[in-house]
Amino acid sequence: MGPHPAVAAIRLAVRRVLHDLLTEHHRTPAAVPHAPSHEPPPSSRLRSSRDVPPSPPLVLVACSGGADSMALASALAFESPKLGIRAGGVTVDHGLQPGSDARAAEVVQRLRELGLDPVDSVAVTVGRTGGPEAAARDARYAALDTAAERHGAAAVLLGHTRDDQAETVLLGLARGSGIRSLSGMAAVSGAGGRYRRPFLELDRQTARKACMVQSLPVWDDPHNADPAYTRSRLRHEGLPALEKALGKGVVEALARTAQLSRDDADALDSWAGQAEATVRDATGLLECAKLYALPPAVRRRILRRAAIEAGAPAGSLFARHIEEVDRLITGWRGQGAINLPGKVVAQRQGGRLVIRQG
Repeated sequence: MGPHPAVAAIRLAVRRVLHDLLTEHHRTPAAVPHAPSHEPPPSSRLRSSRDVPPSPPLVLVACSGGADSMALASALAFESPKLGIRAGGVTVDHGLQPGSDARAAEVVQRLRELGLDPVDSVAVTVGRTGGPEAAARDARYAALDTAAERHGAAAVLLGHTRDDQAETVLLGLARGSGIRSLSGMAAVSGAGGRYRRPFLELDRQTARKACMVQSLPVWDDPHNADPAYTRSRLRHEGLPALEKALGKGVVEALARTAQLSRDDADALDSWAGQAEATVRDATGLLECAKLYALPPAVRRRILRRAAIEAGAPAGSLFARHIEEVDRLITGWRGQGAINLPGKVVAQRQGGRLVIRQG
């Protein structure tokens, strides 16, 4: 008899990601040590470098101790030895609750009991920028980046599920930030594709069931049920209300919307990247007449990129900011400069759009 269907599903999802990582790893040339002064002929060096197999990649799992990440950790521990991959883990102590350090120590112990090595616990200080949820997320990803770089990890696996994706799409819809915001979380993201999300096509209940049948202890973060947090209210009030009004299948539909939106956004980003060079003059300034001729979705992407390059923080640059800058192109009536986040100023001068630090 094979494993429980929930366990089989999480293992298959992780196996697919690990296969992708192995393929990428073997495409990367192995490092060859510096040859001594009596080095062999070039043909011999090339032959020997091809014969040197690359060292096994290390994959880390980010684990909070919750059902999603514990299911992910167990699947990684099961699948990695069969593929010759080293597997480790990291848990982040946000310090936002009493006893969080003891909780992190428990997670470390559980990961080691699964056979993962190395395993790290990283304590962070959560700031206030962007609100508590955004600040905690920023601190967490900074810690994961540091851990990955310290250990030379090829990737960090994250336990976001299809339910998390649906919530992210709804949060983006509420912000009114455009199609990129509706595209949710990417299966592969981060510098060099560091972050991988194997569970985006699995629901949260599958991960919890996999933990239950494997007798894996899990921790339910009280913040996930705290109505003070927007995502918590959406999870426990918003999505159930939508399912009651629209019927089952809302989560799946939102996840499909994320993928379709991501495909469209990627295509428009590519178009904007190609078009940007054609709308700048010899000095690099944006020409308003040429910008006006572009489709609005392409033009606004160019404007957003220019604002970020000038120093506007991407996380603070909203659709309403770009719309105001866009009116300097489409509704020019001699209006003054537009102030953007990061002390960036956009103004029209002599048929050119100038975006710079104010």
